[in-house]
Amino acid sequence: MAFFRGLSTISKFRSRLAEQTTSLGSVRWLQMQSSSEQDLKSQLKELIPEQQDRLKKIKSEHGKVQLGNITTDMVIGGMRGMIGLLWETSLLDPEEGIRFRGLSIPECQKVLPAAVEGGEPLPEGLLWLLLTGKVPSKEQTSGLTSELHSRCRVPDHVFNAIDALPVGAHPMTQFATGVMALQVESEFQKAYEKGTPKSKYWEPTYEDVMNLIARLPVVAAYVYRRIFKDGKFIPSDKSLDYGANFSHMLGFDDPKMLELMRLYVTIHTDHEGGNVSAHTAHLVGSALSDPYLSFAAALNGLAGPLHGLANQEVLLWIKSVVEECGENISKDQLKDYVWKTLNSGKVVPGFGHGVLRKTDPRYTCQREFALKHLPEDPLFQLVSKLYEVVPPVLTELGKVKNPWPNVDAHSGVLLNHFGLSEARYYTVLFGVSRSIGIGSQLVWDRALGLPLERPKSVTMEWLEKHCAKSA
Repeated sequence: MAFFRGLSTISKFRSRLAEQTTSLGSVRWLQMQSSSEQDLKSQLKELIPEQQDRLKKIKSEHGKVQLGNITTDMVIGGMRGMIGLLWETSLLDPEEGIRFRGLSIPECQKVLPAAVEGGEPLPEGLLWLLLTGKVPSKEQTSGLTSELHSRCRVPDHVFNAIDALPVGAHPMTQFATGVMALQVESEFQKAYEKGTPKSKYWEPTYEDVMNLIARLPVVAAYVYRRIFKDGKFIPSDKSLDYGANFSHMLGFDDPKMLELMRLYVTIHTDHEGGNVSAHTAHLVGSALSDPYLSFAAALNGLAGPLHGLANQEVLLWIKSVVEECGENISKDQLKDYVWKTLNSGKVVPGFGHGVLRKTDPRYTCQREFALKHLPEDPLFQLVSKLYEVVPPVLTELGKVKNPWPNVDAHSGVLLNHFGLSEARYYTVLFGVSRSIGIGSQLVWDRALGLPLERPKSVTMEWLEKHCAKSA
């Protein structure tokens, strides 16, 4: 069931949640309540004072509580395992995976509104959940869809800025350029220059975030059609929801592809605050750079091969397997190819994760989608074989903490099945999705008055002296 429609279902869901640990008290209660019939901004206005008081209480009562020990390995190892950020919209557990405001992906699939009965959740519903911590009604989600449509106008200068680039420029370069061009209409910048009080910063931030989220599919589709479809652009269809309209503007109207895009956008929205793109947006935003500047910076991080570009690399690697060994490759042949890749000094893309220690639930829900809609697809069958072959090989190699597949291991194969085969574009899809999580947190960063981020750095000489003294 895509969305609960009766009071009995709501009661059962709440009862099940009530049986879980109560250590989070009122926080868990806040996360699980369904929304009233208020609009989104009105709900935020009601919630923000409560959360401001809550943060003040945490700081005053627990400000000196230690959250862990920092080791030299953490300092020189990418700050892995350090707790150093407040990120309200999602939390990643190494064993369980991501939870959006306390809800797992399967729970979101059950309770968030869907476009079709038993279908995938609408990204608009998750946007509401991330901003408020509450599950929206179908009517509220529909209203949010309409609001995003009303905000989606993209000025001509944005397209002109993109057109100034070579057509062959990487899609992420063109996409980030478009976002920077959108910045000239920033409501936050205007409000800041007028002297808006700090307590009101969240309001123009909200306007920028909603406008940005609304306009990104138009810009992203423009980039796709410009590069891959001879500049033959497709206008927005206001009768469609966010994910379906994005798919439509790209040129894909198969109902199954519309469902895939809803799922894709939903599961890629947020992955707590420590990943490169999310942390970048938070860092840049902490300087009171507006959401356009913050998100453009995040996109440049997302474009890196160790972050969002990985989904591109997975499909290219899978296709290289097919080219060399054929679609009907046996598991033994596949094992040999995996070892060949590893022995050449390369990694097997799509496996492992900086935090997760089990199969990524975002991979799992995409696999379930494939089993339902494209079980006979040859590349999907190859991905299924990889799921059986790669983890034991990586475990035998002994150099990885997590040998299991991540979200990138599956997304390209699904997109390719429905005709979106241009792997260089995949990170742009990721970027559109990630705006929902990053944007939601930016609103709360300003609402909670979070300060400028400024961690301490040290030199190798400092480390040597400190460690020698400690020894």
